[in-house]
Amino acid sequence: MHDGSGRIVVQNLTKQFGPVTAVQNLSFTVEPGSVTGFLGPNGAGKTTTLRMLLGLVSPTAGFATINGSPFGRLGQPGRVVGAVLEAQGFHPKRTARNHLKVYASAVGVPDQRADQVLQLVGLGSAGDRKVGGYSLGMKQRLALATALLGDPQVLVLDEPANGLDPEGIAWLRTFLQSYARSGRTVLISSHLLAEVEQTVDQVVIISRGQTMYYGPLDHLRQSQQSRVIVQPSDVGALVTALRAEGVQAIEQLPDGRLAVAGVTSKYIADAALKAGVSVYGMQEEQIDLERLFFQLTSGQYAAPGYPGTGYYVQQQPPQQGGWA
Repeated sequence: MHDGSGRIVVQNLTKQFGPVTAVQNLSFTVEPGSVTGFLGPNGAGKTTTLRMLLGLVSPTAGFATINGSPFGRLGQPGRVVGAVLEAQGFHPKRTARNHLKVYASAVGVPDQRADQVLQLVGLGSAGDRKVGGYSLGMKQRLALATALLGDPQVLVLDEPANGLDPEGIAWLRTFLQSYARSGRTVLISSHLLAEVEQTVDQVVIISRGQTMYYGPLDHLRQSQQSRVIVQPSDVGALVTALRAEGVQAIEQLPDGRLAVAGVTSKYIADAALKAGVSVYGMQEEQIDLERLFFQLTSGQYAAPGYPGTGYYVQQQPPQQGGWA
């Protein structure tokens, strides 16, 4: 069932629920061999987009395809796409192993596959326990095991780390990266931005149902200048010294420190030494995904374009309402 592609294409996707526009003209591509994070605040349209991708909701306009076809036209879709949109669809009195055997039959794989995926997700010793006694984290693992039954080419997971403890999150990160490195496609939706930053290679960031950015995570980081936060003995003297060196991106913070962009901490230290200014503290501020996420989804930041593989899409006025 693996045709060598595994590409997900979302093109000009729009969904309206009456007067409410949940998704508007959304476009991005997810390539195999990488983990892509699908990010956005509550109400941004993430879950609606995933439901359209999986054929559960019909788009008002545009299309979403996997391997070049809409989900409904895939032959044996359970062998092509494994999806988890929620981890609660379990009969509480059924054991995990029996639950998986029911789905294995539906997908068309042998019962032995149930034991294999239980081992894959770390539930091998809990397969004969009733699901009603499972923790939320265990249910997340069982949901993933269900998605893996058909050995799918594409994984689509909505909030897969929800309920996992730190050990489980670390396990999930390693598992998803390994799965993608085998040439498969992984698309994960999440609000755990710090965790996503350690997991994904690419990001799709949406706000109010529109694409704000998609492309490599490294390109997104590079689009923002890093800053050095410095606490000098004489703020005015250091500012004068830096401006004399041609440094213009200097901001005084409310606590009295300076934020200097576009130069290294060594450069600032040398300038301070030359000016006879003592430095009591200095640190390089790291650009992380969480900060960039809030910039792109707050409505206060927009860029007309972005060079490179990824791109920004300028924000439009807020849409009425919002669904996710």
